[in-house]
Amino acid sequence: MTERRRRVLLLASTFPARPGDGTPEFVSDLAVELAKSMDVRVLVPAVPGAPLRTSHRGVDIHRFRFFPRKWEDLAEGAILENLRGKKLRALQIAPFFISEIIHIARAIRSFRPDVIHAFWIIPQGLSAYIANRRIPVLLTTLGGDLYALIDTPIRTVVKRIVSRAEHTTVMNDQMKAQLERLGVTEVSVEPMGADLTGIIPHEVRDIDTAELLFVGRLVEKKGLRHLIAALRHTRVDWHLTVIGDGPLEGELRALAAGLPIDFVGAKPKRELREHYSRADIIILPSVRAVSGDQDGLPVVLLESLASGLPAIASNLPGIDTVIEDGTTGLLVEPGDEAGLARAIDRLTADRGLRERISAAGAQRAERHSVEAVGRRYAALLESIARRP
Repeated sequence: MTERRRRVLLLASTFPARPGDGTPEFVSDLAVELAKSMDVRVLVPAVPGAPLRTSHRGVDIHRFRFFPRKWEDLAEGAILENLRGKKLRALQIAPFFISEIIHIARAIRSFRPDVIHAFWIIPQGLSAYIANRRIPVLLTTLGGDLYALIDTPIRTVVKRIVSRAEHTTVMNDQMKAQLERLGVTEVSVEPMGADLTGIIPHEVRDIDTAELLFVGRLVEKKGLRHLIAALRHTRVDWHLTVIGDGPLEGELRALAAGLPIDFVGAKPKRELREHYSRADIIILPSVRAVSGDQDGLPVVLLESLASGLPAIASNLPGIDTVIEDGTTGLLVEPGDEAGLARAIDRLTADRGLRERISAAGAQRAERHSVEAVGRRYAALLESIARRP
């Protein structure tokens, strides 16, 4: 007799409205991998232009409405940054939570999941905490939520949510230690995987004008303002392409006025791969934001390394697990603009170093393919579903 496939209800807030629309796809990629061995229903908030019901490569996607359609944009991109960018969006918070809680309860009744996989402590972890009392929960925190909340008055709420979950996955050892200090023991490090299909190999070349690449949301923690400042002090000729959008775009464009910097907006995965192959260096100058938010392990770093594109990145927990300074990339202390300028000069001038980093980085990235990560998450969800 064939064993019934496990049913997974996956909760998230960042999810593409359409494949290739430029929204980060790490949750979507993982859902597709899980769907190879499990029945997966994704429950995510409505965003402009997205159908309320659709399917993608074996994954059923359900979106819930929470505000009048004309103003329903809280979840378009990153929720915290959307709130900082436009204070009136705070009016959407209470309806969002109420609607999410109701729809989780409905999904539990109709879909009858064996396990819930909730991304982000808040909002999804909190909504699942309220709506669900009997289905085991795997909670995944990607960095921004934990870093921003761990030292705030709602620390006790975070502890309750995480303690209720059967297991929590985090992006790096620092995050694991933070949860362990709260008394949480069911926690492990398991970063998101990168979709390495369709990667276009990067070929290291001699450089006249360095083609530099930045990919990320235009928000404080991505550190683009520090890169713009550093580029004013480099000794090499350069051109920077900025891929991404966000609430700080106007401010960052003003800082870049008169410099050879092109802001091209968010790009789908296919076009990102083309940029990886054409650039000479990718730079991810992440910093810790005033709110405490910071990157865990950006999937874009894994994708670009897999292509063989040499990288310069900030020395932050998570990033330092794949970038070994001088071996798989160059590390610079967060916010160190002079150090960032020196790293750009050094890597641009040394083709041999770029060739060594290109080969080593590609080899390191293979360990983080979405297929490998998907198998580990499927095994973890299965073990949770089997618990009494």
